[in-house]
Amino acid sequence: MAVVVLQLATVGAILFLPALNAQIIDDGIATGNTDVIWKLGGVMLAVALIQLAASVGSVWFAAIASMSIGRDLRAEIFRRVSRFSGYQMSQFGPATLITRATNDVQQLQMVTLMGMSLLVMAPIMGIGGVAMAMREDAGLSWLVWIAAPVVIVIMILAALKMMPLFRQMQEAIDDVNHTLREQITGMRVVRAFVREDYETARFTKANQHLTDLAIGVGKIFVLLFPLISLVLHGATAAVLWFGGLRVDAGLVEVGSLTAFMQYLLQILMAVMMATMIFLMIPRAMVSAKRITEVLATEPELTEGTFEPEDPAGQLEFRNVTYAYPGADMPVLEDINFSAAPGQTVGIIGSTGSGKTTLLNLIPRLTDTTAGEVLIDGVPLPEYSRQALSNIVGMVPQKAYLFSGTVASNMRFGAPDATDDDVWAALQTAQAADFVSVRETKDDVGLHSAIAQGGTDVSGGQRQRLAIGRALAAKPKIYLFDDSFSALDATTDAKLRAALADQLADATILIVAQRVATIRDADRILVLEHGRIVGDGTHDQLLKTNTVYQQIVESQVGHD
Repeated sequence: MAVVVLQLATVGAILFLPALNAQIIDDGIATGNTDVIWKLGGVMLAVALIQLAASVGSVWFAAIASMSIGRDLRAEIFRRVSRFSGYQMSQFGPATLITRATNDVQQLQMVTLMGMSLLVMAPIMGIGGVAMAMREDAGLSWLVWIAAPVVIVIMILAALKMMPLFRQMQEAIDDVNHTLREQITGMRVVRAFVREDYETARFTKANQHLTDLAIGVGKIFVLLFPLISLVLHGATAAVLWFGGLRVDAGLVEVGSLTAFMQYLLQILMAVMMATMIFLMIPRAMVSAKRITEVLATEPELTEGTFEPEDPAGQLEFRNVTYAYPGADMPVLEDINFSAAPGQTVGIIGSTGSGKTTLLNLIPRLTDTTAGEVLIDGVPLPEYSRQALSNIVGMVPQKAYLFSGTVASNMRFGAPDATDDDVWAALQTAQAADFVSVRETKDDVGLHSAIAQGGTDVSGGQRQRLAIGRALAAKPKIYLFDDSFSALDATTDAKLRAALADQLADATILIVAQRVATIRDADRILVLEHGRIVGDGTHDQLLKTNTVYQQIVESQVGHD
């Protein structure tokens, strides 16, 4: 509302100034009346100051409103994406989600700012300018009806040309972000295989495509503004020519002619402002559609309200089947097992057998297609997200650390953990030794810095810190998804011994590729093609299960 009021004040002042100017010329300068010049000059200065204050105020409030809209959109996108399942995340992809939350939101911010600043001003200035121009000299009004439509036609043709280019540009930005993100993430692999030239060519192709589209838009703008300028100068010349003839004929005074020319320019500027906004709208519409696609995607994972006071950690899979949307075959089929507190369950199988997917169902990174997973007899969807997070601690296959310090990463799932709690978790995770001597700049130990993704520590150290992070939260159920793969045999053995000692009352599930990691588990599940084909201890499976025998023989040889 404040923007509208200030815009009205701005337009009123803008429309009043040429009339004052005409009066000063006709009643002051032409007659030599300095009192009129001083008096009306003072009024003109006051009106100009009002215009300045109102204009600055309207832009200020419009900027606050547009920035607030951008802030709220980014927050809503973040909230929505944070509740997506793993499959929904993969449907969009990280690169396009980042583009939609930044570049697309920025486009909407810009069109909102320009719209609030100019959309009220342009029509009122145009209509008011026509009325004031007619008041000054109706005989020249035909120039308005020629010049304004010419400007409108030019702007519409430009908009029609640019709309498809804007749509392609947003998609090209996605492509550049995706390629760049992939290359930065996989830089070590690129260097290892000496594929820098190939990846450079890939990025250059995507970058050049975006550049070509931007140049295409730029060419239209290059033609647009000279054409508009030509119309403006042509209209000015016509006013001076035909207006001069009317002044000579005594049909109009010099001041009125000057005011008419100013009003004509204001009308054409109003048309330009309105059409400039309409030029921005096509690109904003593309961005709005892309943002709406994210916001209209309902998270697959619903949240319950159940918060147990003292969970035990009894885990049960009951007739669980999971298939990715659109897939012909399920990844997991008819999975049934339970794990009790104090029990360690090992899970092993060939690549693609569904081990990671099985673990992902427990913290509800995705939900079952059929059947249900229960903790303490309660189906997972009935738990609140926070309650489930307090019960389940997961160390994913690819350990990820956030930028910050060792301490901030360790407290990620346990913000209230004391330094003693953190050191105890690090000790169990076999990470205390290297953390205690780690130095970065002026900080050591827990306060030493960690780069984004943990790129400044080794793979084994990153895994141990991720394990320590889960331990610091003290959940009832621990999930280790091939979390010991980067550890040497000695560290692996020490870690498993420490876990057995410190987590004697917890429910532990360990996915592993190495038999040695899970051979001492209370129970081992053997997965093959998404089904449990073996269930027992290491010794039992070694005698009775062919698949397990083959896995063991492939790693240690036949006994």
